[in-house]
Amino acid sequence: MDTIFALSSGSPPAGIAVIRVSGPSAGAALEKLAGNLPPARRAVARHLNDSEGNVLDHAMVLFLPGPNNATGEDTAELYLHGGRAVIAAVEAALATMDSLRRAEPGEFTRRAFANGRLDLAESEGLADLLESETELQRRSAMAMLGGGFSREVEAWRDRVLLLSAEVEAVLDFSDEEDAADLPLSFGENLAALRFEIGAWLSRPRATMLKEGYRVVLAGPPNVGKSTLFNALIEDEAAITAPTAGTTRDVLQRSCAIAGIPFTFVDTAGLWDGSDDSIELIGIERARSALDLADLVLWLGPEGEGPSGAWEIDAKTDLDDTQRKVAPDARISAKNGRGLEELRDLLIAHACKALPAAGQAALSDRQHRILERAAESLAGIEPGGDMLLVGENLRRARAEFDSLIGRSSTEDMLDNLFGRFCIGK
Repeated sequence: MDTIFALSSGSPPAGIAVIRVSGPSAGAALEKLAGNLPPARRAVARHLNDSEGNVLDHAMVLFLPGPNNATGEDTAELYLHGGRAVIAAVEAALATMDSLRRAEPGEFTRRAFANGRLDLAESEGLADLLESETELQRRSAMAMLGGGFSREVEAWRDRVLLLSAEVEAVLDFSDEEDAADLPLSFGENLAALRFEIGAWLSRPRATMLKEGYRVVLAGPPNVGKSTLFNALIEDEAAITAPTAGTTRDVLQRSCAIAGIPFTFVDTAGLWDGSDDSIELIGIERARSALDLADLVLWLGPEGEGPSGAWEIDAKTDLDDTQRKVAPDARISAKNGRGLEELRDLLIAHACKALPAAGQAALSDRQHRILERAAESLAGIEPGGDMLLVGENLRRARAEFDSLIGRSSTEDMLDNLFGRFCIGK
Protein backbone atom coordinates (compact mmCIF):
# COMPACT_ATOMS: atom_id res chain seq x y z
CA MET A 1 0.00 0.00 0.00
CA ASP A 2 1.19 3.51 -0.79
CA THR A 3 2.00 5.98 1.92
CA ILE A 4 0.06 9.21 1.46
CA PHE A 5 0.64 12.76 2.61
CA ALA A 6 -1.29 16.03 2.52
CA LEU A 7 -1.76 19.35 4.24
CA SER A 8 -4.45 18.64 6.85
CA SER A 9 -4.88 22.15 8.24
CA GLY A 10 -6.44 25.24 6.70
CA SER A 11 -5.21 27.14 3.68
CA PRO A 12 -1.94 29.03 4.23
CA PRO A 13 -0.68 31.38 5.38
CA ALA A 14 -1.41 30.44 8.99
CA GLY A 15 0.33 30.41 12.34
CA ILE A 16 0.80 26.63 12.14
CA ALA A 17 0.36 24.17 9.29
CA VAL A 18 -0.12 20.44 9.82
CA ILE A 19 1.05 17.91 7.24
CA ARG A 20 -0.10 14.34 7.82
CA VAL A 21 1.68 11.25 6.48
CA SER A 22 -0.06 7.88 6.71
CA GLY A 23 0.96 4.40 5.58
CA PRO A 24 3.69 1.79 6.02
CA SER A 25 6.51 4.23 5.13
CA ALA A 26 5.35 7.04 7.41
CA GLY A 27 8.04 6.29 10.00
CA ALA A 28 10.79 6.08 7.40
CA ALA A 29 9.67 9.37 5.84
CA LEU A 30 9.74 11.11 9.21
CA GLU A 31 13.18 9.65 9.91
CA LYS A 32 14.52 11.01 6.61
CA LEU A 33 13.16 14.48 7.31
CA ALA A 34 13.95 14.71 11.03
CA GLY A 35 17.16 12.63 11.22
CA ASN A 36 15.73 10.02 13.58
CA LEU A 37 12.39 8.62 14.64
CA PRO A 38 11.06 10.28 17.80
CA PRO A 39 9.50 8.25 20.62
CA ALA A 40 5.98 7.10 19.76
CA ARG A 41 3.19 9.49 20.67
CA ARG A 42 5.55 12.15 22.01
CA ALA A 43 5.77 15.55 20.34
CA VAL A 44 9.38 16.69 19.87
CA ALA A 45 11.07 19.62 18.15
CA ARG A 46 13.20 18.79 15.11
CA HIS A 47 14.93 20.50 12.22
CA LEU A 48 13.48 19.13 8.99
CA ASN A 49 15.95 18.67 6.14
CA ASP A 50 15.61 17.69 2.49
CA SER A 51 17.66 14.96 0.80
CA GLU A 52 20.55 17.40 0.23
CA GLY A 53 20.70 18.46 3.88
CA ASN A 54 19.04 21.85 3.44
CA VAL A 55 17.02 22.98 6.45
CA LEU A 56 13.34 23.30 5.54
CA ASP A 57 11.86 24.30 8.88
CA HIS A 58 12.14 23.97 12.64
CA ALA A 59 9.03 22.02 13.47
CA MET A 60 7.22 19.91 16.03
CA VAL A 61 6.89 16.28 14.91
CA LEU A 62 4.80 13.38 16.14
CA PHE A 63 4.91 9.66 15.29
CA LEU A 64 1.72 7.65 15.87
CA PRO A 65 2.21 3.94 15.16
CA GLY A 66 -0.84 1.97 14.05
CA PRO A 67 -3.32 0.54 14.63
CA ASN A 68 -4.38 2.72 17.57
CA ASN A 69 -4.59 6.06 15.81
CA ALA A 70 -6.90 7.95 13.46
CA THR A 71 -6.22 5.96 10.28
CA GLY A 72 -5.29 2.59 11.79
CA GLU A 73 -1.84 2.63 10.14
CA ASP A 74 1.50 4.26 10.96
CA THR A 75 1.08 8.03 10.88
CA ALA A 76 3.43 10.99 11.15
CA GLU A 77 2.32 14.55 11.76
CA LEU A 78 4.48 17.60 11.06
CA TYR A 79 3.57 20.88 12.77
CA LEU A 80 5.23 23.52 10.62
CA HIS A 81 5.37 27.30 10.45
CA GLY A 82 2.35 28.04 8.26
CA GLY A 83 3.89 29.98 5.38
CA ARG A 84 3.22 28.85 1.81
CA ALA A 85 6.92 28.45 0.99
CA VAL A 86 7.56 26.27 4.07
CA ILE A 87 4.62 24.00 3.25
CA ALA A 88 5.62 23.73 -0.42
CA ALA A 89 9.21 22.86 0.48
CA VAL A 90 8.23 20.09 2.91
CA GLU A 91 5.66 18.66 0.49
CA ALA A 92 8.26 18.68 -2.29
CA ALA A 93 10.69 16.77 -0.07
CA LEU A 94 8.04 14.17 0.75
CA ALA A 95 7.10 13.80 -2.93
CA THR A 96 10.66 12.72 -3.81
CA MET A 97 10.59 9.78 -1.39
CA ASP A 98 9.91 6.27 -2.63
CA SER A 99 6.40 4.89 -2.12
CA LEU A 100 5.00 8.30 -1.03
CA ARG A 101 2.33 10.18 -2.98
CA ARG A 102 -0.12 13.01 -2.43
CA ALA A 103 -3.44 11.95 -0.90
CA GLU A 104 -6.75 12.04 -2.77
CA PRO A 105 -9.80 13.82 -1.24
CA GLY A 106 -11.10 11.85 1.74
CA GLU A 107 -8.36 9.22 1.52
CA PHE A 108 -7.27 9.46 5.16
CA THR A 109 -10.85 8.92 6.33
CA ARG A 110 -11.36 6.12 3.81
CA ARG A 111 -8.34 4.33 5.24
CA ALA A 112 -9.75 4.82 8.73
CA PHE A 113 -12.96 3.15 7.51
CA ALA A 114 -11.07 0.31 5.78
CA ASN A 115 -9.01 -0.30 8.93
CA GLY A 116 -12.03 -0.36 11.23
CA ARG A 117 -11.32 2.92 12.99
CA LEU A 118 -14.62 4.40 11.78
CA ASP A 119 -17.73 2.67 10.51
CA LEU A 120 -19.79 4.05 7.65
CA ALA A 121 -22.30 5.94 9.81
CA GLU A 122 -19.48 7.59 11.76
CA SER A 123 -17.75 8.52 8.49
CA GLU A 124 -20.96 10.18 7.29
CA GLY A 125 -21.09 12.06 10.59
CA LEU A 126 -17.54 13.30 10.02
CA ALA A 127 -18.43 14.46 6.49
CA ASP A 128 -21.43 16.35 7.89
CA LEU A 129 -19.24 17.88 10.62
CA LEU A 130 -16.79 19.24 8.03
CA GLU A 131 -19.70 20.76 6.08
CA SER A 132 -21.58 22.12 9.11
CA GLU A 133 -22.30 25.85 9.14
CA THR A 134 -24.58 26.22 12.16
CA GLU A 135 -24.37 25.11 15.77
CA LEU A 136 -27.31 22.74 15.32
CA GLN A 137 -25.62 21.08 12.34
CA ARG A 138 -22.37 20.74 14.27
CA ARG A 139 -23.99 19.12 17.29
CA SER A 140 -25.99 16.68 15.18
CA ALA A 141 -22.89 15.70 13.20
CA MET A 142 -20.92 15.21 16.41
CA ALA A 143 -23.64 12.89 17.70
CA MET A 144 -23.41 10.75 14.56
CA LEU A 145 -19.61 10.81 14.59
CA GLY A 146 -19.65 9.82 18.26
CA GLY A 147 -21.10 6.45 17.30
CA GLY A 148 -24.42 6.54 19.14
CA PHE A 149 -26.40 5.53 16.05
CA SER A 150 -23.82 2.87 15.15
CA ARG A 151 -24.11 1.30 18.59
CA GLU A 152 -27.89 1.32 18.22
CA VAL A 153 -27.65 -0.47 14.86
CA GLU A 154 -25.22 -3.03 16.29
CA ALA A 155 -27.64 -3.73 19.13
CA TRP A 156 -30.54 -4.16 16.68
CA ARG A 157 -28.42 -6.52 14.59
CA ASP A 158 -27.58 -8.64 17.65
CA ARG A 159 -31.26 -8.85 18.57
CA VAL A 160 -32.17 -9.91 15.04
CA LEU A 161 -29.50 -12.61 15.25
CA LEU A 162 -31.11 -13.92 18.45
CA LEU A 163 -34.53 -13.95 16.79
CA SER A 164 -33.01 -15.77 13.81
CA ALA A 165 -31.49 -18.35 16.13
CA GLU A 166 -34.94 -19.03 17.61
CA VAL A 167 -36.38 -19.48 14.11
CA GLU A 168 -33.55 -21.83 13.13
CA ALA A 169 -34.19 -23.91 16.24
CA VAL A 170 -37.83 -24.36 15.17
CA LEU A 171 -36.79 -25.27 11.61
CA ASP A 172 -34.26 -27.84 12.89
CA PHE A 173 -37.01 -29.74 14.72
CA SER A 174 -39.78 -29.17 12.17
CA ASP A 175 -39.74 -32.80 10.94
CA GLU A 176 -40.06 -34.31 14.39
CA GLU A 177 -43.32 -35.28 16.02
CA ASP A 178 -42.79 -32.95 18.97
CA ALA A 179 -41.74 -30.02 16.79
CA ALA A 180 -40.83 -26.91 18.78
CA ASP A 181 -42.73 -23.63 18.59
CA LEU A 182 -41.35 -20.13 18.77
CA PRO A 183 -41.11 -18.92 22.39
CA LEU A 184 -43.76 -16.49 23.57
CA SER A 185 -41.07 -13.82 23.97
CA PHE A 186 -40.40 -13.85 20.21
CA GLY A 187 -43.40 -11.66 19.38
CA GLU A 188 -42.70 -9.30 22.28
CA ASN A 189 -39.05 -8.85 21.31
CA LEU A 190 -40.00 -8.35 17.65
CA ALA A 191 -42.58 -5.71 18.57
CA ALA A 192 -40.07 -3.86 20.77
CA LEU A 193 -37.54 -3.84 17.93
CA ARG A 194 -40.13 -2.53 15.46
CA PHE A 195 -41.09 0.24 17.91
CA GLU A 196 -37.50 1.42 18.41
CA ILE A 197 -36.79 1.52 14.69
CA GLY A 198 -40.06 3.34 14.10
CA ALA A 199 -39.03 5.97 16.63
CA TRP A 200 -35.82 6.62 14.68
CA LEU A 201 -37.71 6.80 11.40
CA SER A 202 -40.11 9.39 12.85
CA ARG A 203 -37.26 11.76 13.73
CA PRO A 204 -36.60 14.81 11.55
CA ARG A 205 -33.91 14.05 8.99
CA ALA A 206 -30.50 15.60 8.50
CA THR A 207 -31.62 17.02 5.14
CA MET A 208 -33.58 19.75 6.91
CA LEU A 209 -30.51 20.63 8.93
CA LYS A 210 -28.50 21.09 5.74
CA GLU A 211 -31.11 22.92 3.71
CA GLY A 212 -32.60 24.83 6.62
CA TYR A 213 -36.20 25.29 7.71
CA ARG A 214 -37.85 26.61 4.56
CA VAL A 215 -39.95 29.74 5.10
CA VAL A 216 -41.78 31.18 2.06
CA LEU A 217 -43.10 34.74 2.03
CA ALA A 218 -46.27 34.98 -0.05
CA GLY A 219 -49.11 37.30 -0.89
CA PRO A 220 -50.33 39.62 -3.64
CA PRO A 221 -48.09 42.31 -5.16
CA ASN A 222 -46.86 45.25 -3.09
CA VAL A 223 -47.69 43.92 0.40
CA GLY A 224 -44.12 44.11 1.73
CA LYS A 225 -42.78 40.60 1.05
CA SER A 226 -39.39 41.70 -0.28
CA THR A 227 -38.91 44.29 2.46
CA LEU A 228 -39.60 41.65 5.11
CA PHE A 229 -37.37 39.17 3.26
CA ASN A 230 -34.43 41.61 3.36
CA ALA A 231 -35.06 42.32 7.04
CA LEU A 232 -35.10 38.64 7.98
CA ILE A 233 -31.85 37.83 6.14
CA GLU A 234 -30.34 41.19 7.15
CA ASP A 235 -29.26 41.96 3.60
CA GLU A 236 -30.58 43.94 0.64
CA ALA A 237 -30.88 40.84 -1.57
CA ALA A 238 -34.30 41.66 -3.00
CA ILE A 239 -35.11 44.84 -4.92
CA THR A 240 -37.86 46.80 -3.20
CA ALA A 241 -39.97 49.57 -4.74
CA PRO A 242 -43.48 51.00 -4.36
CA THR A 243 -44.28 49.67 -7.83
CA ALA A 244 -46.40 46.52 -7.75
CA GLY A 245 -44.83 43.47 -9.39
CA THR A 246 -41.18 44.41 -8.70
CA THR A 247 -40.38 40.82 -7.70
CA ARG A 248 -40.81 38.54 -10.70
CA ASP A 249 -38.96 35.40 -9.68
CA VAL A 250 -38.30 33.22 -6.66
CA LEU A 251 -35.38 34.49 -4.59
CA GLN A 252 -34.00 32.43 -1.73
CA ARG A 253 -31.27 32.92 0.86
CA SER A 254 -30.02 30.64 3.63
CA CYS A 255 -28.98 32.02 6.98
CA ALA A 256 -28.77 31.02 10.63
CA ILE A 257 -30.77 32.68 13.38
CA ALA A 258 -29.60 31.78 16.90
CA GLY A 259 -27.79 28.77 15.41
CA ILE A 260 -30.92 27.48 13.65
CA PRO A 261 -30.61 27.07 9.85
CA PHE A 262 -33.29 28.76 7.76
CA THR A 263 -33.93 29.18 4.06
CA PHE A 264 -36.10 32.22 3.38
CA VAL A 265 -37.88 32.45 0.02
CA ASP A 266 -39.23 35.66 -1.53
CA THR A 267 -41.84 35.16 -4.24
CA ALA A 268 -43.63 37.11 -6.95
CA GLY A 269 -46.97 38.64 -6.03
CA LEU A 270 -49.91 36.26 -6.44
CA TRP A 271 -52.83 37.64 -8.45
CA ASP A 272 -54.98 36.59 -11.40
CA GLY A 273 -55.16 39.75 -13.47
CA SER A 274 -51.75 39.74 -15.17
CA ASP A 275 -51.28 39.31 -18.92
CA ASP A 276 -47.48 39.76 -18.74
CA SER A 277 -45.89 36.46 -19.80
CA ILE A 278 -42.80 37.00 -17.60
CA GLU A 279 -44.90 37.88 -14.57
CA LEU A 280 -47.09 34.82 -15.15
CA ILE A 281 -44.00 32.59 -15.04
CA GLY A 282 -43.01 34.21 -11.74
CA ILE A 283 -46.50 33.65 -10.32
CA GLU A 284 -46.38 29.98 -11.32
CA ARG A 285 -42.99 29.59 -9.65
CA ALA A 286 -44.35 31.29 -6.55
CA ARG A 287 -47.19 28.76 -6.36
CA SER A 288 -44.66 25.92 -6.73
CA ALA A 289 -42.59 27.41 -3.91
CA LEU A 290 -45.63 27.24 -1.62
CA ASP A 291 -45.80 23.47 -2.13
CA LEU A 292 -42.18 23.09 -0.96
CA ALA A 293 -42.51 25.35 2.09
CA ASP A 294 -42.16 24.16 5.67
CA LEU A 295 -43.96 27.36 6.66
CA VAL A 296 -45.67 30.14 4.70
CA LEU A 297 -45.74 33.72 5.96
CA TRP A 298 -48.90 35.14 4.38
CA LEU A 299 -48.87 38.91 3.91
CA GLY A 300 -52.07 39.04 1.84
CA PRO A 301 -55.70 39.54 2.91
CA GLU A 302 -56.56 37.70 6.07
CA GLY A 303 -57.89 34.18 5.52
CA GLU A 304 -56.87 33.96 1.85
CA GLY A 305 -53.50 32.27 2.36
CA PRO A 306 -52.77 28.54 2.09
CA SER A 307 -53.77 26.19 4.89
CA GLY A 308 -51.44 26.40 7.87
CA ALA A 309 -49.88 29.70 6.81
CA TRP A 310 -49.04 32.32 9.40
CA GLU A 311 -51.00 35.55 9.07
CA ILE A 312 -48.54 38.45 9.04
CA ASP A 313 -49.85 41.96 9.53
CA ALA A 314 -47.15 43.92 7.69
CA LYS A 315 -46.56 47.65 7.16
CA THR A 316 -47.84 48.57 10.61
CA ASP A 317 -45.93 51.83 10.24
CA LEU A 318 -48.57 52.97 7.71
CA ASP A 319 -51.96 54.30 8.75
CA ASP A 320 -53.77 53.69 5.47
CA THR A 321 -53.48 49.88 5.40
CA GLN A 322 -56.18 47.54 6.67
CA ARG A 323 -55.14 45.78 9.85
CA LYS A 324 -55.62 42.02 10.35
CA VAL A 325 -57.92 40.96 13.16
CA ALA A 326 -55.99 37.96 14.50
CA PRO A 327 -52.51 37.88 12.96
CA ASP A 328 -49.69 35.62 14.16
CA ALA A 329 -47.37 38.63 14.07
CA ARG A 330 -47.61 42.38 13.55
CA ILE A 331 -44.48 43.86 12.03
CA SER A 332 -42.97 46.81 10.27
CA ALA A 333 -39.90 45.74 8.33
CA LYS A 334 -39.03 49.41 7.72
CA ASN A 335 -38.72 50.50 11.34
CA GLY A 336 -38.07 47.05 12.82
CA ARG A 337 -41.20 46.93 14.99
CA GLY A 338 -42.14 43.32 15.78
CA LEU A 339 -39.21 41.77 13.89
CA GLU A 340 -37.48 40.34 16.97
CA GLU A 341 -40.75 38.84 18.15
CA LEU A 342 -41.26 37.27 14.70
CA ARG A 343 -37.73 35.83 14.73
CA ASP A 344 -38.35 34.33 18.18
CA LEU A 345 -41.57 32.74 16.93
CA LEU A 346 -39.78 31.31 13.88
CA ILE A 347 -36.97 29.88 16.01
CA ALA A 348 -39.39 28.19 18.41
CA HIS A 349 -41.47 26.80 15.54
CA ALA A 350 -38.45 25.52 13.57
CA CYS A 351 -36.97 23.84 16.64
CA LYS A 352 -40.02 21.58 16.84
CA ALA A 353 -39.48 20.40 13.25
CA LEU A 354 -35.68 20.12 13.30
CA PRO A 355 -33.64 17.42 15.08
CA ALA A 356 -33.14 18.22 18.74
CA ALA A 357 -29.81 19.77 19.67
CA GLY A 358 -27.17 17.04 20.00
CA GLN A 359 -29.46 14.38 18.53
CA ALA A 360 -28.14 12.28 15.64
CA ALA A 361 -30.22 12.77 12.51
CA LEU A 362 -30.51 10.26 9.68
CA SER A 363 -29.42 11.12 6.17
CA ASP A 364 -31.76 10.28 3.31
CA ARG A 365 -29.62 7.21 2.52
CA GLN A 366 -29.74 5.98 6.11
CA HIS A 367 -33.48 6.63 6.31
CA ARG A 368 -34.14 4.58 3.15
CA ILE A 369 -32.09 1.66 4.43
CA LEU A 370 -33.74 1.71 7.84
CA GLU A 371 -37.16 1.87 6.16
CA ARG A 372 -36.32 -1.33 4.24
CA ALA A 373 -35.25 -3.01 7.47
CA ALA A 374 -38.52 -1.93 9.09
CA GLU A 375 -40.51 -3.28 6.14
CA SER A 376 -38.77 -6.65 6.45
CA LEU A 377 -39.58 -6.82 10.17
CA ALA A 378 -43.16 -5.70 9.53
CA GLY A 379 -43.62 -8.65 7.17
CA ILE A 380 -42.98 -11.17 9.94
CA GLU A 381 -45.88 -13.12 11.42
CA PRO A 382 -44.63 -15.22 14.36
CA GLY A 383 -47.14 -17.95 13.56
CA GLY A 384 -46.48 -17.88 9.82
CA ASP A 385 -44.15 -19.82 7.53
CA MET A 386 -40.84 -20.13 9.39
CA LEU A 387 -38.85 -19.99 6.17
CA LEU A 388 -40.37 -16.61 5.34
CA VAL A 389 -39.83 -15.40 8.90
CA GLY A 390 -36.16 -16.40 8.68
CA GLU A 391 -35.75 -14.72 5.28
CA ASN A 392 -37.25 -11.45 6.52
CA LEU A 393 -34.92 -11.48 9.51
CA ARG A 394 -31.96 -12.08 7.17
CA ARG A 395 -33.00 -9.13 5.00
CA ALA A 396 -33.28 -6.85 8.05
CA ARG A 397 -29.82 -7.92 9.18
CA ALA A 398 -28.41 -7.19 5.71
CA GLU A 399 -29.85 -3.67 5.85
CA PHE A 400 -28.23 -3.10 9.24
CA ASP A 401 -24.92 -4.22 7.72
CA SER A 402 -25.38 -1.62 4.96
CA LEU A 403 -25.94 1.14 7.51
CA ILE A 404 -22.60 0.66 9.24
CA GLY A 405 -20.60 -0.44 6.21
CA ARG A 406 -20.28 -4.19 6.53
CA SER A 407 -21.62 -4.40 2.98
CA SER A 408 -21.13 -1.35 0.78
CA THR A 409 -20.53 -0.80 -2.93
CA GLU A 410 -17.42 0.96 -4.17
CA ASP A 411 -19.53 3.57 -5.98
CA MET A 412 -21.28 4.50 -2.75
CA LEU A 413 -17.95 4.72 -0.89
CA ASP A 414 -16.44 6.84 -3.67
CA ASN A 415 -19.39 9.20 -3.44
CA LEU A 416 -19.14 9.52 0.34
CA PHE A 417 -15.40 10.00 0.68
CA GLY A 418 -15.35 12.31 -2.32
CA ARG A 419 -17.20 14.81 -0.11
CA PHE A 420 -14.07 15.23 2.02
CA CYS A 421 -11.30 17.71 1.36
CA ILE A 422 -7.73 16.65 0.61
CA GLY A 423 -5.95 15.97 3.90
CA LYS A 424 -9.00 14.52 5.67
